[in-house]
Amino acid sequence: MSRPQQVTVLGATGSVGLSTLDVIARHPDLYQVFALTGFTRQSELLALCIKHTPRFAVLPTQESARKLQDDLAAAGLDTRVLVGERGLCEVAAHPQVDTVLAAIVGAAGLRPTLAAVEAGKKILLANKEALVMSGALFMQAVRQSGAVLLPIDSEHNAIFQCLPLDYARGLAPVGVRRILLTASGGPFRETPLSELNDVSPEQACAHPNWSMGRKISVDSASMINKGLELIEACWLFDARPDQIEVVIHPQSVIHSMVDYVDGSVLAQLGNPDMRTPIAHALAWPQRIDSGVAPLDLFSIARLDFQAPDEQRFPCLRLARQAAEAGNSAPATLNAVNEVAVAAFLDRRIRYPEIAGMIDDVLNLEPVVPLPDLEAVFSADSKARVLAEQWLSRNGR
Repeated sequence: MSRPQQVTVLGATGSVGLSTLDVIARHPDLYQVFALTGFTRQSELLALCIKHTPRFAVLPTQESARKLQDDLAAAGLDTRVLVGERGLCEVAAHPQVDTVLAAIVGAAGLRPTLAAVEAGKKILLANKEALVMSGALFMQAVRQSGAVLLPIDSEHNAIFQCLPLDYARGLAPVGVRRILLTASGGPFRETPLSELNDVSPEQACAHPNWSMGRKISVDSASMINKGLELIEACWLFDARPDQIEVVIHPQSVIHSMVDYVDGSVLAQLGNPDMRTPIAHALAWPQRIDSGVAPLDLFSIARLDFQAPDEQRFPCLRLARQAAEAGNSAPATLNAVNEVAVAAFLDRRIRYPEIAGMIDDVLNLEPVVPLPDLEAVFSADSKARVLAEQWLSRNGR
């Protein structure tokens, strides 16, 4: 009998990380946790280490790592605690690791995810920013290393399931007309436009269908999350922005669709539970039980669709423009959005000003090529400086 796959979970304390650990725990004969990483949720990471007994854990600072190491020793565990980005890259590229879940939110996940790619691992990609910031470099590294890249965003995983296995030849040669990227529309899909100026962070984080972290919940409310997914889909599936259409589907039952030139439209359906795409990617090309309840079509009864209103969701328009501009524009978009969302959650700006900040900085910052990773992080840094300057002028 072959040994269980060794899995590193980058971002173990987030919603995707926890869902992944739930699926892994259902199949102890197939998967074993090798390393767990966290950021600020130190007590949660301790509890996960006690439950899953990884060989390594990673925290961002020496102080937090030392505290966790002491707590683990007191619990009788010999888990070794590493520190910072270097520790993240070590557990992502470790020679004994087979599979890496990349679920660190934001730009912080780029280097460790690339380390896993360059080591030729099987990557379960939830960190969309890695492709948004450095799509060309990232995909080149995948090709050169022979890494297996499997998307676990529910939408990209659905597209992957609906495409033929040889889609890497290009969408046109396999008969694909367009990709239909579904979106729930978030909590403000029907909110009167006049009321958006006064919505609170709590309202923005109250997603109607999915349980997610605060940052990604705000991204979903503004639909920049869907714009980032559009950029990611361009890289994952070698598609042009004009080959991807966003469709609002409030029930979040159809996770995305692929439209073929013969008139066929293939869709992947399922309950809105991240364990489904996680289980699919973990076991691919096989299938395993995810713990998700079967879809009850009779209780759903109807499926609705509508076009997104760019007046309501200006961030979606800005993301498409960044996708079309290419080069540094998506990295700038992502960096400014991270600053803007943090400011909104801290009540320093109002909800509509997220789009306002992004629009202003995109217009200020020239689009330049990104020939290497240093250029990527330089573009990211410049955009954050401009965003903070915008905040100093316009924030509360």
